[in-house]
Amino acid sequence: MSTLVLSRIQFALTTVYHFFFVPLTLGLSILVAILETLYVRTGDEKYKHMTKFWGKLFLINFALGVATGIVQEFQFGMNWSEYSRFVGDIFGAPLAIEGLLAFFLESTFLGIWLFGWDKLPKALHAAAIWLVALGSNLSALWILVANSFMHVPVGYTLNEAAGRAEMTDFGALLANPHLWYQFPHVLFAGITTAGFFVLGISAYHLIKRSPHSDLFRRSFTIAAIFALVGTGATGFIGHLQGQYIYRIQPMKIAASEAHWETADPAEFVVIAGIDQEAARNTWELTVPRALSFLLYDRWSGEVRGINDIQADLEQQYGAGDYVPPVFVTFWTFRVMVGVGMLMALLSLVALYLAWRRKLDRPRWFLHILPFATILPLLATSTGWILTEMGRQPWIVYGLLRTEDGVSPVAGGTVLISLLAFALVYAALIVANVYLMSKYARQAPAAAAH
Repeated sequence: MSTLVLSRIQFALTTVYHFFFVPLTLGLSILVAILETLYVRTGDEKYKHMTKFWGKLFLINFALGVATGIVQEFQFGMNWSEYSRFVGDIFGAPLAIEGLLAFFLESTFLGIWLFGWDKLPKALHAAAIWLVALGSNLSALWILVANSFMHVPVGYTLNEAAGRAEMTDFGALLANPHLWYQFPHVLFAGITTAGFFVLGISAYHLIKRSPHSDLFRRSFTIAAIFALVGTGATGFIGHLQGQYIYRIQPMKIAASEAHWETADPAEFVVIAGIDQEAARNTWELTVPRALSFLLYDRWSGEVRGINDIQADLEQQYGAGDYVPPVFVTFWTFRVMVGVGMLMALLSLVALYLAWRRKLDRPRWFLHILPFATILPLLATSTGWILTEMGRQPWIVYGLLRTEDGVSPVAGGTVLISLLAFALVYAALIVANVYLMSKYARQAPAAAAH
């Protein structure tokens, strides 16, 4: 395989694996902060035990997330040096702010929170975990500032002599509309992930009839609310985000829907056999007018097809293939949405059972939830694959093609580093599963030490 293909595989591996940890960090930091706030306000020691129990698991996740995140950032110099040279003046600024401001904020106050139990006043100690939550989500914000520039370049000028893009308006990066659709989507995906994480572990302890069942019933109820709010908000924001993306990158939406020909009204393709070489679907199951409704909130409206958009992009950027991998974008979108709908249903049932105090009946539902903890990871991973693959062939939309951003190194060198990363990450997966399982199965009092 070529250097380009191997570099893309390696970056995909590091990014997807790192993002296993990010949503849980974002959401669980907020949930732990809420639990400690409840302890401060009520004085109920059970909330303190809950805070320490879930805080322990948060710390494990945070540590492994930091390790994988640091490795990921090295990719920009190792595999994508031409991209870094071209856009480093812009891309580097929000990443530097993330490291120097947001990451230091969350790591500093995480240390204060960890070692400050019974040393700080209750309210001040609770403020520390809220600052951790703020820092974690600010980290995500600054990274998404950089990522949003790749989708919608703003606040820059092209220096033809130097052959690179240079920042002219930092405020434009912060005001980038793409950012303010993307960040809430990621934030509520994190809340969903935390909700299902706590639901699954709480269900495990309820199945085992833990002597701390009251504690896990409370955790279950709070997590069910978290999961339902998260799935509902993620779906709503995702709908608005899709309408926005159609306006600025119609090719991404057309590819994710395998929509080849312009139509008004447009059908929504539920499933299909895709033949990208022939630029058509060999078979399909459709819902009439539904795609127009999704994009316009009405049952009519022209939706441009891949073939027409390709012709326009050739006129704008020159000859070339501007169609992303349709099979990948089509099916990742459907997995993301399908899993999201399943999570919404599960969280609604969980909240109903918690509200009716019927968690013991039916018990089969509790047995499902530990396995459901993987659902948010599946949804977020396919969502990121859709986001990044749907932008192809651009690494910076309209400015730099992916093939032009790769480092000029031999494919064999990249293959060796790819195999090394795969082995290291496999070891980290084993360590993560072992540590999470070990401490998740412990009683709260034991896990707190």
